Parts: sequence; structure tokens; C-alpha cells
Amino acid sequence: MKIATYNVNSINARLPVVLRWLNDTAPDVVCLQELKAPQDNFPEKALADAGYNALWHGQKSWNGVAILARNADITEVRRALPGDPEDEHSRYIEALVNGITIGCLYLPNGNPAPGPKFDYKLRWFERLTLHAADLLAAGKPAVLTGDYNVMPTEMDVYKPEKWVDDALFRPETRAAFKKLVDLGWTDAVRKLYPNDKIYTFWDYFRNAYGRDAGLRIDHFLLTPDLAEHLTGAGVNRDVRGWEKSSDHAPVWIELA
Repeated sequence: MKIATYNVNSINARLPVVLRWLNDTAPDVVCLQELKAPQDNFPEKALADAGYNALWHGQKSWNGVAILARNADITEVRRALPGDPEDEHSRYIEALVNGITIGCLYLPNGNPAPGPKFDYKLRWFERLTLHAADLLAAGKPAVLTGDYNVMPTEMDVYKPEKWVDDALFRPETRAAFKKLVDLGWTDAVRKLYPNDKIYTFWDYFRNAYGRDAGLRIDHFLLTPDLAEHLTGAGVNRDVRGWEKSSDHAPVWIELA
């Protein structure tokens, strides 16, 4: 079973790229973030024609998350992270696919930090951590994947010294990610590649992609039972270089 995550940075603007990537790589389950499309403007038919059922939570101009499944049913579990009924951001959706709970998330950026946006990021992280603890306690296989907007270690950023005050790399953010993982989750990419330089995002500016000045901010966290079945992981780095592509590249894992 191949599961992928991809921050598309506008599903309609990147649809040709997404469809080409799906055709080339054929993941079984796909989590998309930053749809930037209202609920009624999601390209459901185009994705269905490509062989994918879809479940999505849209929002006009901002945010938005979706789960796709190739030739498989998707059963919605929730379309908001518990803990704040007044939070209207479309940043989380959860579903069952082939007996696995798939949580697709788009964690807040948090800049500028310090400030209200950073406070919201940390509160969102706390809610995610509480929910992640409940998923572990349920004892069922689960994946939490998406754009976490955090570089967990200095290995995950091209020039750590330039990012020390950024919300994606501040000590509070990295500590929140560590607290989440330490509940018992496995960072899939780092499990297989503990010492490799791996990036999933390259800014549009200053030729970041050409210089390989990247960040690893898109992650897969697995429950212990799924971690035992992890056989592969990687980044479709070349997709970032396609014309009119997102500033993220797709990330994938394979489970035996």
C-alpha cells in the first residue's frame, strides 16, 4: 500500500501537475493540503476520471485538505480537529481507508513569531497532540500526515542559523513536534533514512530549488503497528521542478 502526501498550493491551479503525478506514480491513498478552493469548487470529476474517490474540506482562498483513494472506499471520520469548535480553518480531515485511519493535516505556519499567529500554531499543535494520544489509545493502525510546517532538527533545513527565529524552527515548535512523536509515533522518513539530507519544500524565490536550499516540513507519523510494516519512503523531488508546480514536492511511504 502506497500512501502519499502533497501540499498542492491550490488544487485547481496545479491540477495538471497533480493529474500527471498521479498517473506517473499511482499511490493508493493521497493526502492533499492547501487546496485554496471552496467546498463546491473541488475538481472531483477530474480526480474520479483518474481513478480516485475523494473526500475534502474546502475553504475559499485559504487552507483546505483532502483524502483521495484509488479504487477504494473512503469513510469519513471527522473534518475538524477536536478541541476548538470556533476554529473555522479547514486544516484537518480524517477517514478510514482499507482499515487504516488516515489523518490529513495542514498545520498553521505561525509567522510572524512571536505573535497571535504563533500562539494559534502552538494551540493547534496541542490539540493535535491530544487527538494523536487518543488515536494511539484506540490501538488501531493510523497515519498522521501532511504539511506540519516544522523542521524537526537542523538536518531538516538547509541553513539552520538563518531560521532560528522563524515559526517553523523556533524551539517551541520543534519541542511540540518532539512531544507529539514521543507519544509513540514513528517519523517514517527518518526511520528509514536517519542521517540523510531530505527536503520536501523549496521556496519560489532565489532559485531555492536549483540550489537545493530546501526544508523538510511534510511528514508521515505512523502508529507502532504500521511502523513495523514500513518498507519504503521517499520524495518525488522532480515534481517540484515541473512547470507551474507547487513549492512542495510529494512525499510517499510504502507499507507491506
